[in-house]
Amino acid sequence: MTLRELNKKEFLLKAGHVCRHVYFIEQGLLRSFYLKRNTEVCSAFMKEQDLIVSLESFHTRTASHEFIQALEDSRLWCISYEDLYYIYRTYPEFNWTGRELLQNYYRLTAKQLFGLRMQQATEKYAWLQEHYPEFLLRIPAKYLASWIGMSEVMLSKVKGQRIS
Repeated sequence: MTLRELNKKEFLLKAGHVCRHVYFIEQGLLRSFYLKRNTEVCSAFMKEQDLIVSLESFHTRTASHEFIQALEDSRLWCISYEDLYYIYRTYPEFNWTGRELLQNYYRLTAKQLFGLRMQQATEKYAWLQEHYPEFLLRIPAKYLASWIGMSEVMLSKVKGQRIS
């Protein structure tokens, strides 16, 4: 594994490029997003102790449709596709670890999809407060609003209702 440091707002990956590494976040916060009619749509936030990767690009070795950007100065440890698969071939027991990590992130994605897409605005905000309270402090409202599928104005209104 090699160390990679990113400054706030620096890109780890840009759309159209192949994601060649999986990154473990030692310190910092990153977001994944894609463009829809020239509007940024946030698809994920990852923080300390998480992995971040453009999964489809990494595994298919094709150009990514998403961007990955640091929201804070970040310190990441990365492993290349080639090195990871060398480890899988050489140490078969590591395949179990890889499978467990992948299952964990599938569960996380399913949980987030339900929490963010299957509820009304006030329920989404309550879900965010319950499951990701640190995001409310660390992530700009425009990105949070995009992630939970509402406008920044609606997020502000819902937040105001919850405080009152």
